[in-house]
Amino acid sequence: MNITAFTYIVPDYDAGIAFFCGTLGFELVADIDQGRKRWVEVKAPGAKTSVILARADGPTQTAAIGQQGAGRVWLFLETDDFDRDHAHLTAHGITFEEAPRHEPYGTVAVFRDPFGSRWDLIQKA
Repeated sequence: MNITAFTYIVPDYDAGIAFFCGTLGFELVADIDQGRKRWVEVKAPGAKTSVILARADGPTQTAAIGQQGAGRVWLFLETDDFDRDHAHLTAHGITFEEAPRHEPYGTVAVFRDPFGSRWDLIQKA
């Protein structure tokens, strides 16, 4: 078994697409109008797991935006060139919470996406 997709709650589909496909360089796999909602699927190039962008519907889901990891880093963006991708994200308006640090497992820095979720940018050792 493996995880093929997971849902990520966003305030607006187009804002989610702009971040994932514009800033991160993910591919837009599907954007299907279903009337009241859209099926929006994005995926990192070469990845097996997709992210389903779901527009928040109602106060409970709206409150979850930026809190899906309960304040913890919960998304890990692996790179093969930390310096290149750190500079790319910074140039696209991403603010890192810390300077890059070197850990036994690799080079890492925490950032928040435009919706408030915390990510690790990591290049494994």
